[in-house]
Amino acid sequence: MLYFNLLTSGKLYEHLAEIDTSARDMAEYLIKEMAKKQGVTEKLKATDMMRWIGLMNNIRTCADEIVLNDIVYS
Repeated sequence: MLYFNLLTSGKLYEHLAEIDTSARDMAEYLIKEMAKKQGVTEKLKATDMMRWIGLMNNIRTCADEIVLNDIVYS
């Protein structure tokens, strides 16, 4: 119903752009905070690149899941 209302009123793309911006901002914030709390730093990146990549991939996946549940699917 929301989709149809937004589509017929011409506000669908505006709404989608707002959701996209909110999702990107939230993901960026979560990634920075999770990395800080888990000690994933530039120093780690310089000394142990593979560990840094693994940790950042895990953090990014967790942040994406949170964003999808809180913003996209709600």
